Amino acid sequence: MLDNSSFDPVATGRAVMRSTIAGSLATLDEAGNPFATLATMATMPDGRPIFALSDLAVHTHNLKRDPRASLLLVAPGGETGNPLAGARITLVGTVERTEDPHAAWRYALRQGKAAGASALPGFHHYVMNVTGSHLVAGFGNIAQVPAERLLLDYSDAQELLAGEKHVVEHMNDDHADAIALYAIKLLNLPAGNWRMTGCDPEGIDIATATQRAFLPFPTRATTVGEAGGYLKSFAKQARSLEQ
Repeated sequence: MLDNSSFDPVATGRAVMRSTIAGSLATLDEAGNPFATLATMATMPDGRPIFALSDLAVHTHNLKRDPRASLLLVAPGGETGNPLAGARITLVGTVERTEDPHAAWRYALRQGKAAGASALPGFHHYVMNVTGSHLVAGFGNIAQVPAERLLLDYSDAQELLAGEKHVVEHMNDDHADAIALYAIKLLNLPAGNWRMTGCDPEGIDIATATQRAFLPFPTRATTVGEAGGYLKSFAKQARSLEQ
């Protein structure tokens, strides 16, 4: 009998969502047929996908007529070799336009653009309200993960989320060396132009032009002070490993 007792579908699903920057977005055309396209994406702090969609795109017209959609995300590496061996998650829900500047900021940073960069003319930001998911993470590791478990509840961390932009921009502007050490010494990743792209109650997202990674906090952070304390601790730990 297959032993998958160590399989954590919630953690695995969240990891796939954090690590991808593009996915297959399926909308419904005028006849009600599935219409799949490639869309770049980021995530809100709770995990909801963010897109920047063109007003001229077919999928945008489809969403304006019917907001129901699904999104297939494949963990990095799963698209090569045997693609069916990699972890992937299909999200289902509705997609709606948002004017939330925080969504725009997170999307720009995740896509490697200047912090605060606006969408191109004719493009607007959209957020997917996830209602369910289907996760496949290798043979036998299959689960339907309810949205309320997959998405983070940050109702107790409003102070941290309000200060996320300040934390991320401060770290990128003044402590890029520490972020690089997080990647190299704490996550055993190769050297590169690492930058922070997000900070939420669970930890921080970091990235280069070609890689994405997540460094979890030891325990949940709900304030800027708690997150800052963990970041200082990470830096101290990483520097100790240089010696």
